[in-house]
Amino acid sequence: MGNIAVVGCGHWGRNLVRNFHNLGVLTHVSDADPNRLQEMHQLYPGVTVCADYQQLLTVDEIDAVVLATPAVQHASMAEQALLAGKDIFVEKPLALSYQDGERIVQLAERLNKILLVGHLLEYHPAILKLRELIDTGELGEIQYIYSNRLNLGRVRSDENILWSFAPHDIAVILRLIGHLPLEVTATGGAYLQPQVADVTVTNLHFENGVRAHIFVSWLHPYKEHRLVVIGSKKMACFNDVADQDKLIIYDQGIDWVNAEMVPRKGLGTTVEFSAEEPLGVECSHFLECLKDRSRPRTDGASALSVLKVLEASHLSLQGNGALVHLTKPQLAAATIG
Repeated sequence: MGNIAVVGCGHWGRNLVRNFHNLGVLTHVSDADPNRLQEMHQLYPGVTVCADYQQLLTVDEIDAVVLATPAVQHASMAEQALLAGKDIFVEKPLALSYQDGERIVQLAERLNKILLVGHLLEYHPAILKLRELIDTGELGEIQYIYSNRLNLGRVRSDENILWSFAPHDIAVILRLIGHLPLEVTATGGAYLQPQVADVTVTNLHFENGVRAHIFVSWLHPYKEHRLVVIGSKKMACFNDVADQDKLIIYDQGIDWVNAEMVPRKGLGTTVEFSAEEPLGVECSHFLECLKDRSRPRTDGASALSVLKVLEASHLSLQGNGALVHLTKPQLAAATIG
């Protein structure tokens, strides 16, 4: 199935270490912090630890590299791993520009290497169930989607809140709707660090009339991860921080009665889904792709779609909410701050 090396053992990387170890494929762990390496050695004594990434890439027995390093390092480290002959799993975002992301995707294709990008929500059993409900027509025609991803902390300086939080929501919305938006606008504010947005609101307008908005913040008094989908028949709410009843379908809407619009209010129905850990599902999927040489669900092409929307959103943010058309060449002007 492949021997796996996880690079980066911080807040999120340690979860990847745990999952790949549980799957019986973790052979190496790498991190520039000696204290983290010591901790990993104590937790997983049978796994080789290595501080030098370049040295790690020379180990023949390693088949694939999993990158959980800061986003600013993703493109360069992914490129090095591919050139060293390794398949790769890169945490989101794939890169901090569409141009860099495209370079990595093209390199992986040219070398015939597996590239999976860690858009975790696309592996969440609740999101998979929601996609099923949409595909079967349970909600009717999708009209509007909103997503809130809010918390206090995990503030970064090398990427703003848009690039840190919004990739998850953009990936899911694109998957649910099935194509890129025509237009994007984004506004926000930087309160903790100059030129690094702490709060953003992004609006997406799709060709079929669907609209979506994404509100992200790391400067918020409570944690909220909520996705609401409004359909012509029913509505759905996914609340990822709820202890129970995470996915609820509401038989609600607006009906025409005697030429008047009358709200139809129905009770919510909890939708059951698998209790599997999303990251475990994602890691297992990566191993299946390595074994079968198959294309991952969150492959390079889907990651580039997310990057295109992110870059358009960032360009709009720089222009104080300026309208950005995704088909126009102005996208190449966006820089990350």
